[in-house]
Amino acid sequence: MKKDSRRSSRVADLVRAELSLLVLTEAHDPELKRVTITDVEMPSDLKSARVYFSCLGGEAEREQAFQALKRASGYLRREVGQRCGLRYAPELKFVSDLSLEHGARVEELLHQVLPPETDETPDDAQDEGAPQATPRAERRDEGAPQSTSGAKREDEP
Repeated sequence: MKKDSRRSSRVADLVRAELSLLVLTEAHDPELKRVTITDVEMPSDLKSARVYFSCLGGEAEREQAFQALKRASGYLRREVGQRCGLRYAPELKFVSDLSLEHGARVEELLHQVLPPETDETPDDAQDEGAPQATPRAERRDEGAPQSTSGAKREDEP
């Protein structure tokens, strides 16, 4: 799928929404109840669709979900074609979406490498007894006369 057109991406979003609804509400296979349709990619001719799915559980549950989607593909294809008003009902190719697992693995590795986060703010981390730096305007000598303009006044040395 080299270059996606605007129409193919809009139709892919519509197909994803319809497939999600079909799998969630109208599919009678209990193995499909754990399936989530994550993304759909379609070429510009709209005759096929690569459907990415994820499911709860491990590799065995993912394989069962893939087989259930394969069994229901004829019904899903017909319903998507009718509900979306497409001239050709797209051929559905199901692909397991492993991005959630990859993201969890990356996060796990980051937690191993990075130090644990603390809830302290930078102000809390400073010592209470240590003198704190004050802004330049507050460091002026209170007793000295201050000029309001950049020019020297006559009574100033």
